[in-house]
Amino acid sequence: MKHERSAAGFTLIELIVALSVATLLFGAVVVGIGALTGARARAALGELGATVRALYDTAALTGHTCRLVFEIPADEAAGFRYRAECAPGRVTAATDRDQALLDDARARAEAVRRGGKGPGLPDARGSASLLDVLAQEKDRVEATETFATFTSPEVQPRRVPGVQLSVWTAHQRQPARSGLAYLYFFPQGFAERAQLTARQGGSVWTLTVSPLTGKTAVVSGELEIPRS
Repeated sequence: MKHERSAAGFTLIELIVALSVATLLFGAVVVGIGALTGARARAALGELGATVRALYDTAALTGHTCRLVFEIPADEAAGFRYRAECAPGRVTAATDRDQALLDDARARAEAVRRGGKGPGLPDARGSASLLDVLAQEKDRVEATETFATFTSPEVQPRRVPGVQLSVWTAHQRQPARSGLAYLYFFPQGFAERAQLTARQGGSVWTLTVSPLTGKTAVVSGELEIPRS
């Protein structure tokens, strides 16, 4: 009788083994689908977008220059790390920046009046001029200030495994794909123009950062590097 019951169905041990195998296979399928869709890469950029907005607000409200620091290993399979840092003091006052922009605009207008093209003329919003001023401020910060680690409930150091990252900011010719990379946030509400590209398997996503508003957007694929 015992032999007939075991032949007609599964024993408890057989059921446990079958369920374990099914669980492992299901997990492998989920991981494979995640790699194909880039779910982890997309989620990492979503978290980075929230961190960018938080640091943008922090710099604007406190008057301190802050930055995101990216550690990108040469081993592409190792993922990447990022953390936030802020300078201890106010580096450039709003009046200094406004005067620099005004002087730059006057010089460019004078070049046009005299019949010259005025190299690097800004568009209607003056964004090219603004980026030049921000680049000068970043150089001053790096030369005169030290940065300290900054954390808040919204801004925490993170490690993202299994995702390749490249970082492009204004005035870079090519994205940084290994080593250290920085994204700066300035007082009075400005940020570096940036594109952060994340790769997972065959999936690629890009996070864009607006310099004037700090707004971010995640789009599918790798965007071309802006020429100016």
